[in-house]
Formats: sequence, C-alpha cells, structure tokens
Amino acid sequence: MKIIHKLVLLIFFLSANTKAQNTTAPIKLIDILLTTSHPDWNYKLNEEATVKISVLRYGSAVENVEIEYQYGPEQLAPEKKGTLKLTHGIGEINIGTMNTPGFRQLKVQTKIDGYVYKNEIKVGFAPFEIQPTVKMPNDFDRFWEKAKAENSKIPMDAVITHKPELSTPTVDVYLVRLQNYKLGHYLYGYLSKPKDDKKHPVLFNPPGAGVKKINPITSYVDDGFISFNTEIHGVSPETNETDFQEIRKQLTDYWAIHLEDKDNYYYKSVYLGCVRAIDFLTSLPEFDQKNVVVTGGSQGGALTMVTAGIDKRVNYIAAFYPALCDNSGYLHDRAGGWPHMFSDKHKNNSPEKLQTMEYYDVVNFAKKIKIPGFYSAGYNDNTCPPTSTLSAFNSVKAPKEIVITPISAHWRFGETNAQSIKWLQQKCGIE
Repeated sequence: MKIIHKLVLLIFFLSANTKAQNTTAPIKLIDILLTTSHPDWNYKLNEEATVKISVLRYGSAVENVEIEYQYGPEQLAPEKKGTLKLTHGIGEINIGTMNTPGFRQLKVQTKIDGYVYKNEIKVGFAPFEIQPTVKMPNDFDRFWEKAKAENSKIPMDAVITHKPELSTPTVDVYLVRLQNYKLGHYLYGYLSKPKDDKKHPVLFNPPGAGVKKINPITSYVDDGFISFNTEIHGVSPETNETDFQEIRKQLTDYWAIHLEDKDNYYYKSVYLGCVRAIDFLTSLPEFDQKNVVVTGGSQGGALTMVTAGIDKRVNYIAAFYPALCDNSGYLHDRAGGWPHMFSDKHKNNSPEKLQTMEYYDVVNFAKKIKIPGFYSAGYNDNTCPPTSTLSAFNSVKAPKEIVITPISAHWRFGETNAQSIKWLQQKCGIE
C-alpha cells in the first residue's frame, strides 16, 4: 500500500510539473501593432485614414519583414489586397475614406519562422451619425402590447428553490423556474439576495448568445443589488449532460427558428421572458419599490435594450455591444449585427423573414427607450460590428452616455465594467 501511495504521489507530481512547464504564454512572441493617425480612431467623412504598422519581436522592430494586407468596409469583401515590405519593421497604409457614416477595416498578417501572425483594426467615419437601415413596422407597438397582454394571462407559477451549496456567507442563492409564453413553457434563472433583510434595487441580467448552462452570479449583490441572471431556452442548469447535449443540437441556429413567422418566431418567447423576469423581481418583498435595472452584453446587451423598450418598469440600463442590431445592414452593403442573418443575401432573404426581423430588431426597441442608459462598445468587434451597435445607440433619444474603447473586440475592459456598475449605483442611490 505504501508503494502504491508513493506511485500515486509521484504521478501527481510529474503531471503537475509537466503542466507547469507547458503553460501557454500570456503574450505573443511576435506583435503586429496597428496605430491610427487619429488617437480616437474617428475620422470625418471624406478624410483619408492612415494606419501605421509595426512588427515587433520582444518590443523591437523586426527587420525586412513582409506583410499581407487587405482593407475595405467592415465585414464586407475587401476593396484592395496587397503586400508591403517593412525594411525596418515599420510602415504605413492609407486605407481610404468613406463619404457616408460607417467603418473601414484593415487586416494584416505576416509569416515569421513558419508561424503566421495576424491583426486587424477598424476606424470610424462620423460614427455617431450612422443611421439604421431597418424599417419600423406601423403596428410595432400594437404587436408588442398584444403579446404582453397575452403573456400576462399566463400564471408565473414561480418555483423557488434555495441552494445552500451555491450560497455564500453574505448571499442566498435560489434556483428559480418561471412559467412564460405558454402553459408548461418555462425559463430558469438564479436569484441572488443579500442576507441582510433590507430593501434593495433589483437587477436583471439576461444572458449572452448560445445554449449553455447558467451559473449564479453573486457579484451584483456585493454592488448593492438583488440580482436575477437567466437563460432563455427553458433549460434547467440541473439538466443531466446527455439531455443537455441533445437540446443543444436541437437549438443550433435557434435565432432562425420560425423566422418566417413573426407571431411564432423564437425570440418572441425570449423577449416576453424578459418582461416575466421583471414581473418576478418586482414581486419580491425585498424590492425597494423604486429601482429596476437591466444590464448585459452581446445577446444580453440586446435583451437589455429590448426590456427597456418594452417594459416601462425599468429605470436604468447598462448595455454592452448589443447583438441583433440593424440586421438588414448587409442588404444595404454594410455590416449588420449578430447573428448576421442576412450576410448571405441569398439566404433568409424572403419578404416574410425580413418582415419578422423588423419586429425583433433592437434598433426599433432602442427608439422606444425613455430612460437613462449607459452603453459601451469597441470598434474591433466582429461579432457585433460597431456599424450595427452604433445604429442602435444613435436611435436612442433618451438620456444616454457611451464609453468607446476602440481597441476592444467582443469583450470589455474591467475598468469599463466597473464604470457601468458605479453609474448604476449612483442612479439607484447606492452608496
């Protein structure tokens, strides 16, 4: 037994030691640094944009390196491709201009010692003048008022289960099941409440895209909120793995399910589920009866704006790089939002699908927002391109502020996130 025990310890030590020796490097061996001629990456219409390219190894320029480049309107076929030799590791490319508001994108790559290194950058031309391409249906308000009225007749039938194993010394966590959209149709979420028996603002945190099991998010409680983070597919986080994987297969490209039918489109239950989440939060005895907040990113950013546009109980929102914005952009030769449903002009491009999209595009909900909002986006985002996200932001007529970190892709800096929380706390009077 002692010999076996020693062998187990030796195997564990060797395994841990091997992993330590093969830890992935946190930085790249070769950096391609792209620097715009304007530090904010913004240009006027008809002004040409120049990008400086530096290929660096250990922070120093790589001599006599050749790069491949291509540039043009973001997310579309490039206007020009070419190669450029950087004698001293530094060069410049004029990527042109635009006479209408939008973004241009430069992609570069080089091969050094058999390895390919890439980078890209987008610059904006009058980005805060971008206007959406999607149309507003004449009966948009009637459509959603009817849908909400029908949903209100469905009993919430809340099942709230305390989860001591997920709770902390200061936070109680509950798994919640809510009935929504149809009898027997449910959504799930985790409610996190402070253990202080006091009244608090409530915060709804809708999820990003995909089909995945949710975990409780207790950090918002530390910020002074009662929070509720949800999924959208009716999948309990306690579903066994076999069943869960089967559900994932069935919901591949869920955004396209019944896209031809506005009354039964997949996102109808999702949007109404956001209203149901507010129903639940405002029913809690610990709700301060004043402050209802929504925040999320990507699909969660879209649902944040949708909830604000559809539910007057919401007081403040913080939306990051929202998806589902100006989906018809590709049909007008510019980038549309995730899920890029019309990026192939010959796919999904039917009158019925285009009409349905108009009732669900975030731009049209943005036009209905009447409350203060905090927004944020990055220019290097290819998932939710800035042309699409800014078309929605520019459509908001309510008080708003935006933090642009142009270098960001489909993520946000911790500093920006902290700024959004502080903004929400100030609005809700949390000290």
